[in-house]
Parts: sequence; structure tokens; C-alpha cells
Amino acid sequence: MGAGVQPETRYAWLGQDRIAYQVLGEGPPDLVMTGAVTIDVAWEDPGVALFLRSLASFSRLILFDRRSTGASDPPPPDPLPPWESSAEELAVVLDEVGSERAAILAEIDTTPAAIFFAGTRPERTSALILVHASAKYVASDDYPIGIPREAAEALVAQVDQLWGTDAMAAMYVPSRAGDERFRRWWAKLLRTGASPRAARALLRTVLEVDLRPILPLVQAPTLVLHRRDFHVPPVEHARFLVEQIPDARLAELPGADMSIIWDTPEVALDLIEEFLTGVRRVPEPARVLATVLFTDIVGSTERAARLGDRRWRELLGAHDDLARRVVEEFQGQLVKTTGDGILATFDGPGRGIGCAAALRDELGGLGLRIRAGLHTGEVELRDGDVGGIAVHLAARVMATAGAGEILVSRTVRDLVVGASIAVEDRGSHALKGIEGAWQLFAVTRA
Repeated sequence: MGAGVQPETRYAWLGQDRIAYQVLGEGPPDLVMTGAVTIDVAWEDPGVALFLRSLASFSRLILFDRRSTGASDPPPPDPLPPWESSAEELAVVLDEVGSERAAILAEIDTTPAAIFFAGTRPERTSALILVHASAKYVASDDYPIGIPREAAEALVAQVDQLWGTDAMAAMYVPSRAGDERFRRWWAKLLRTGASPRAARALLRTVLEVDLRPILPLVQAPTLVLHRRDFHVPPVEHARFLVEQIPDARLAELPGADMSIIWDTPEVALDLIEEFLTGVRRVPEPARVLATVLFTDIVGSTERAARLGDRRWRELLGAHDDLARRVVEEFQGQLVKTTGDGILATFDGPGRGIGCAAALRDELGGLGLRIRAGLHTGEVELRDGDVGGIAVHLAARVMATAGAGEILVSRTVRDLVVGASIAVEDRGSHALKGIEGAWQLFAVTRA
């Protein structure tokens, strides 16, 4: 799915009202997310699209617009109390998509509804993920960590004046403040999500909330995420939630954005995936085409016994220093020393063969005889190491070589045809742990 392509928007009915929703991905688990972005406009931003697709890679993701926002109908003339109404909307969407239990991901103004739903409908809540949440925003005598009443009123006035303008992007998504395209899209997102008057009314409702009595009733495992430099509300509110919800834990994230979508989203995504599935995804290793060189000192055990430990360690130190220098001269990467040899990679087989020949000749001056093996293929880059079948092949090719010999696979031979490098056919060999017969060649001129 491309960044601008979205899943089909459908409607669930709540009485006479329609609740717009989308579904993507496959569960388990089911994960419902609402309120962070309106579902039809969300897919216009590549960052949102990537974030949602990432969530859907390990869950069946259910998105919906609350009544009075986005593509959903406005609320009825005599609505229920806001959090009860939101719980009904969430329940009817879950019914529509056939979800008996779901995890809930909520940010900022949707967190009160999520906490209310988890506390009143525990049988339908498998987990709760709260981003920049608060049980009570405004300070009181028994809640001194809340924001002062004057600050809350200033926030309402700010929303009233700036809603739907790109100025709010600079304040609430500072990581993208320098991106004019993003600021324009953010302003559009706000305007299509709610009118200025509706946004002001919703903010006043959120600021008046006091969910402290509900927190001990939340039975679902809860993950509370909060950016260290986001202050509406400050991180103390997140810590209070973790103290009051029986099975909750806090993860503090870097950055100051009001959402987890744009700034270092991979940090939050990894935490959410591990929380919901019990497994943190290991990133796919980078794969590159490389020539792999293994070398080995012939008769190292006997030589070590003859020289003694101290002299042998000194000789190995000289070997390692020389190997680093020669590999660098041939523009390779010394992956590691192996005790009595090296593993190195090169971006082409010619340099790899040249390095092997130079090592053989220079180490001969130290009285060390080596054997070498090379193969070219796809390797996986793993935190400074390399892996994959090409690495195993190169090691097995080296193990077949005799003292002073440089053996290469047919792949390497084919890639150096036309160069000044000369090779001789050494026939087909069965390589330990590798299926099939492998034709090997000895380098006679490098």
C-alpha cells in the first residue's frame, strides 16, 4: 500500500448515527486506534501511512473517527456524557468488525475514553496503550501535579485562535516544524478533524476530566508512553497513572512531539509490538553482495607449542597488525581476526584475491604460511559482523586449501575473467555442511 493509498472507509451504525472506520492487517491481536488522526486525511502523509502500516504488520488494526470528527456523523442533540458516548462508539465498531476483545491505543484527548472503556468493559479490553495521558489535567488541592487553571484557560484560548493554522504544527510537532508541506497538511488535518468551535468544546471537556476513581478498576495490562520533553501534560501525569493502574508500566521516549507518529516512531513501534505480542522484532539484516576472504595459519598449533605462549602471542600480534594494514590497502573491511587467521570482505573479487596474495607473501617473511579461501555472494551485515551462506562457503573453500594456496569458488573465477589474475582448475569438491559439489580454482597469478 502506498503512502497516499488508504483502506476502504466503511460505516458502523449506532442508532441513527454512522461511525466511519477502516480495517487493515490481520490479527491476532486486534488493535483499535482512534482520534490521533482522522482516517480519510491520515493517509495523505507518508509518516502516518508508514506508522499505520507498521502497526498493521503485527495486528489487525481498526481505525475509526469519533462522532463529530472526520467522516463520522455529529453527536445526537441529547448525547450521553462524553466518555460513555465514546465507549458506545468503540463498542459498536468492534461489533461491526467481529472483534470480541481488542487492545486500545489512544493519544492525548482520546485517552480518557480509552481508560473509561477499559475500566467499564474489561471483558472487551485485552490491553491498553496510553500516549501523553492524564487522569486529571487541571491541578487541585489533592492533585498538585496538575496544570494551573490559568494555564488551562490559556491553552483553550490558544486553540480557539490557532486551530486549523500551520502555527500549531510548530508548537505541537516540533520535529516537523521546518517542513512547509507537513505544516500545511497538519493544518488541513485539524480543519477536517473538527471545527474550531468543536475543538474548543472538546478541549474543555478533556480539561475537566477526573478519571482517578476508575484507574484501580483497569484490569488490562497497560503501557504508558510519554515523551520526556512534552509538557501538556508533563511526565508526572504518566507516572501517576502507572502508580494507580494495577498492571501498568511506563516507557519514557525521546522528543517533544505530541504524537508518537513522526519523531523516532520506530522506538514506540518496537515497544508496542513487544507489549502486544511478547516479541520485539529483530530488524532484517542488511544484505549486500561482497567477496568474503578467510585465511588461516597452517600448522599453528605445532608452531605455538614450539615457540611458547609469549612468543606465539607476539607473533600473532604482528600477524594481526599486518593483516589490518594489508586489508586496508586493498580497500577491504577487516571483519575480525579468528585467533590464527582473518575474516575480511571486499566490494570486488579482484581486491580480495590481491589482498590474499599480499598477505601470503608478507606473512611468509615472518615465517608464517597461510591458506586462503574466497567466495562472492550475498552476505548479511550484523552489527559489525557478517553472516549468511556466502560466509560459510568461503570458510569451507579455505579449509580445502593447502599451505600457501589461495582457493576460490567458481563464482569468483567467473567474475575475474579478463583480468590479469590466473587460476587453475582444482576440480569438484564436497564442502562440509554445504549441499552439492563445488568447483574450486587455485590462484596462480594475482
